[in-house]
Amino acid sequence: MPEAKTLKIPHNLILEDRKKLTVSGVQDVDCFDESTVVLFTNMGKLVVKGGNLHVNSFDISSGDFSMEGDIAALEYSDEPQGKKNFLWRLFR
Repeated sequence: MPEAKTLKIPHNLILEDRKKLTVSGVQDVDCFDESTVVLFTNMGKLVVKGGNLHVNSFDISSGDFSMEGDIAALEYSDEPQGKKNFLWRLFR
């Protein structure tokens, strides 16, 4: 059985004046509200914290993501996507 090859999308962050964030290499958007946006990238889980946050665009085929707001923190963790089960995500 041939091994499936995964296309490695480059992962880049562009933060402009702590107001606009553009990210490439995004695989999924887990959740978002006005104070937190959680993304899964090919470099790990990325949590964006701040205020008045809103998602401008997300193209799942290219992995390009864009958002705006008052960005206070960017935090990476190595938690793989899907580590938490459905019930944990439902009741958090």
